[in-house]
Parts: sequence; structure tokens; C-alpha cells
Amino acid sequence: MSYAVLKAASYALVHTPDMIIHNGTTQTVEMKVNPDSQYLKDIKKFIRKFDEVVNYAPNQTYIGNLHPSELKTLSEKVADDIKKVGASWVGVSCSGSRDGKLGGIYPEDEFIFMMKVCDVFELVYLEADFEKKMKEVYLKNESKYRSEEDIKKELDKFKFDTNISDIEKLMKEEHAEGLYFEEKLVGCIKRAHDVDENLTSHVIFENLVVKASGVIALKELIRKNKIEPSTIDLVIECSEEACGDMNQRGGGNFAKAIAEIAGLPNATGFDIRGFCAAPTHTLVTAASLVKAGSYKNVVIVAGGATAKLGMNGKSHLAKNLPILEDVLGAFAVLISENDGVHPIIRTDLLGTHTVATGSAPQAVMNSLIVNPLQKANLKVTDIDKYSVEMQNPDVTKTAGAGDVPEANYKMIGAIGVKEGHIEKPQLAEFVEKHGMSGWAPTQGHIPSGVPYLGFAIEDIMSGNINRVMIVGKGSLFLGRMTNLFDGISVIIEKNDGKTSSNNGVSKEEVNKLIANAMRDFAKNILANE
Repeated sequence: MSYAVLKAASYALVHTPDMIIHNGTTQTVEMKVNPDSQYLKDIKKFIRKFDEVVNYAPNQTYIGNLHPSELKTLSEKVADDIKKVGASWVGVSCSGSRDGKLGGIYPEDEFIFMMKVCDVFELVYLEADFEKKMKEVYLKNESKYRSEEDIKKELDKFKFDTNISDIEKLMKEEHAEGLYFEEKLVGCIKRAHDVDENLTSHVIFENLVVKASGVIALKELIRKNKIEPSTIDLVIECSEEACGDMNQRGGGNFAKAIAEIAGLPNATGFDIRGFCAAPTHTLVTAASLVKAGSYKNVVIVAGGATAKLGMNGKSHLAKNLPILEDVLGAFAVLISENDGVHPIIRTDLLGTHTVATGSAPQAVMNSLIVNPLQKANLKVTDIDKYSVEMQNPDVTKTAGAGDVPEANYKMIGAIGVKEGHIEKPQLAEFVEKHGMSGWAPTQGHIPSGVPYLGFAIEDIMSGNINRVMIVGKGSLFLGRMTNLFDGISVIIEKNDGKTSSNNGVSKEEVNKLIANAMRDFAKNILANE
């Protein structure tokens, strides 16, 4: 049986201080219901600078410069007053870089320009001087990877003739959504239809954010891993937004839109939606399609959500902490045919949350953890690392939601005790050994299992571990269509070096059979002469 392999993963963060204020749901709602609130008056003083975001340990972990095992040790350096409010890394500099082993961190001005690059319907307007300046930055950055001639062709649509008065007029008369950098208006996004609520400037803005951040993550994947773009034949996008119009509000297709800008000429694509569980659903779908022989190289990608910027900002300010939800998250992962080297994705060992599972924590964990382990005749201790909802506890603990990864690990450990795999006194040791501190931004789908994939490749191929389980969970009730919970898990393990066909015969064995058959055929011919 030829399993697909986990070949590469990349991650991107975009620091968006102005979008926190103008586009984060917590802030925009506050502006409507309580415009004179102290929170709105104080928030700007609590927004971090770009270098602070870069040097923040969880962010360095997200882009691959700091291993999860190293991240935990840094929490010991946190000042006592910060520890008291539940933070683990605030104020601890790790002297990072915006360029990471697995991805990168981008400033807001570069991202705004990427939104313009991603605009194919002339909906993004940028102030002329800002646009010219960012064109030169883009040209410089892209010229490291592409010819200057190709980049200039891409930028031919830029006219550099929009002034601030034009932008202000569009915002006033046509309800355009403003784009801000360093608290100054630098552009806007027009609505795409006069009456269609699904094509308002606000929705177009959110969708372009998903597209642009997805493009950045996909480009990081291609560049960091020296992937030939023409070899990718399918892209699946799995963020939490949906694009469409009044006749099909979530029709899609982010995947092909991202593939187009990222320069994948031979790729088709489609979107998968499943709230926070979507990335793991998509990982399984991609691996299954590759295993079936439908596609050879599949990329799963997801962009970030502006709505969740500053989501827990009020709680953070109340504890004298900076706004910690100040970045958009994005990722891209390459799933390919078995090469005998990279970790295999065991699509035969899935944990699925069925309709009958219910929402009780024990039932959920039985469906996602116990069932696949029993199928494989494994114990909970046979999984070296569990990657669950890897949310950064700096965000969640200080907002009163606790340490989400740790809570998951304790439940998995409790299952181990119940199943007789470990003794109760070993529970803390199990959490320490098989768990990790969370480091991903709370962008819904972004923390759900996939942040560890890049490290999993490295850890498994280096021989440090043999097997991991990726666990995704989702809250379907948010859509008001069902009260059901959702979840899926999949085991990824070390490649045994055998690339087999669907009938279980390896390529080496096939070659031997062919050689033997030819030899016997030759013998028969000689015998009959």
C-alpha cells in the first residue's frame, strides 16, 4: 500500500497593527456600540512594533527558527509580574529574524501591496507615493527569486495616479474600505457590486486578505524547498472565509486564485471549509487523492482572518499586556507521492468525529484518539508527539480560556490511564514528553494541528521520533446550522523506505519480477531453437 508523504511545510505571519483597529471584530463592534470607550482610547498604546513581533518567541517558533522544545525553556525567563497574569513569553526577547527556516514574518506595508498584486478586478486603490515606494520594495524582494523582467510585467497594471482625495471620495460616496499604514490612510478597497452584500468592500477586503496571505505562504513553500512550480497539480485552500456572490455566497475558489498569483501553471484547485478542523480534513483529503493516484503533488494552503485580530484585546489590556493577537497567520503544505524518504501519512488510521459521537469531552477523545490507536494496535505512548490545538497560551490564559494544548494533553493522558497504557502518577510525565507548548496565533483554523507539520518532517527524518498524531477540532455550531462538534485526526510516521504499489508489491520487487520474466522468456526461446 503506497501512502502519500508529508514533503514540506511553510508558515507566514503578517504584522497588521492598523488592521487590528480598523478590521478586527472586537474593535469594530466596540466602535459601533461604545465609540467613546476607554478601550478604544488606550488600544494604540498597547500595539507592538514590528521588531517586537519578530522577536517574540512563539512567532519565531511559528516560522521555524525556534524548535518547540526550545520555546518552553524560554518561559522560565519571564518576569514574575508577567507570570502572575498567565503569560509565558511576553517581554522575553529571543533575538529573532523575520526570515525563518520554515517561513517569514511580513510588515503591514508589504502586505497591503501584496493585496494590490492579488487584485485582478481593479478594486484596490493605493495612494501614488505609497504605491511607488512599495513597488520598489516588492521589486527588490522578488528579484531574489525571479527575473526583473517578469516582475515588471506583473506590475504593468499599476498606474500610480491615485491621490488621497480620490481615496477619500471612494470611501465617502461608494463605501470603500480604507487601508491604513502607521495610522495614515494609504489606500482603499472598492465594493465589487452596488447591491450584492457578498461583494461589499468589507467582504472583498477580508477575501483579499485571505488570498494575499495564502499567496505569501505558498511562495515561502516554493522558495524554501526549491519546488518547481509546474510540478504542483492541485491546490486545496482551507481557511475560514468564503468567496462568492449573492447567488452562491461561498462558491469559491480561493485555491485557484492563490495558485494563479503564486505562479502554478499546471495546478487546478478547490476549497474545503470546516471551521478549525478544516486543515486536518484537507491534509487527509490531499493524502488520499495522492494515494489514489489522482494527483502527484498537492498543496494545502490557508490564509489569515482579519476578524480575529485583537479578538481578546480587552482582556489583554486589563492585565497591562500588549495586544497579542496582532498577526495574521498563514501556511502551505506539500503532499506528494511516496518517495521512500519523507514521513508517510497513514490515511488508514483516522480518528473521526461522527454524528453519533456527541460533544462530551471523553466521547470526542475516544473518537479522535482511542479509535485510531486501537485500529493500529498502538498505545497512547506509541505516539511520540500529539499536535492538537496549538494555540499560544499567552493569548488564551490571559483571556481566561486556559492553556488549550495542555488541557488536550491532560485529556489524552487521562485516556492512557483509563486504557491501562500509563499509571496515574505518570500523567504529568506523559504531558511533558508527548505534548508541546502552543505557539500559533489564535486565527481559528491556523492553530489546528498543522503548525507542527514542518517540525514533524524534521524530527521524524532526523530519527528523533517515529510517529506523530495531528488532531483537528471544529465548532460547527458557529454557523447556526447544527449543534454538532467536529474533529478528525491522522497518524504520520517514519517512512520504511519501501515505495509500494497498491497491491503491496514494491518497485524493487516489480523490477526483479520483470527481470526474471525476461530471463525465463529468453531461455524458452533458446530452448526451442
